[in-house]
Amino acid sequence: MSDVDRLFRTYNTALVRYLTRRLGDRDWAEEVAQETFLRALRQESLTNERAWLFAVATNLVRDEARKASRQRQHLALLAEEERENVVEPQETTLERAQEAALARKAVDALAERDRLALLMREEGLDYLEIAEALELSAGSVGTTLSRARRRLVESYEALQKEREQREKNAAS
Repeated sequence: MSDVDRLFRTYNTALVRYLTRRLGDRDWAEEVAQETFLRALRQESLTNERAWLFAVATNLVRDEARKASRQRQHLALLAEEERENVVEPQETTLERAQEAALARKAVDALAERDRLALLMREEGLDYLEIAEALELSAGSVGTTLSRARRRLVESYEALQKEREQREKNAAS
């Protein structure tokens, strides 16, 4: 088994999951993961494989998503697909979909570094790997994650209040 085969078998699932959370589109995530592994083929050696793969994948996403309008269009398409897939939703299914959309919106509202740090940590990267992937000092990763979690909660709660207010106004 070649090194790239081993890398793929070891890291592909986590990398695609991370990218899917980052992009909101599994097909797009798989394409970026494939490109990441292709770039790994060109490397003679990798000192920290997982951090390198996540850093390259993150950079590929950043390069592809420079324009904010592209991201807004993508999210709009996902929302439209969700509406099309739900013909007559049960109340709990609708509530779960609303909560998931709210959570996604709260994550998207975070600063990029905070969002990436949280997603990488969720995928099991340790502080040193996150530091290397995001070009941070290892000591600042904990602070970054703590701040990101606090801002995520604040953002989610604010979005929840906005939704409740809209629902209240609509009922009036």
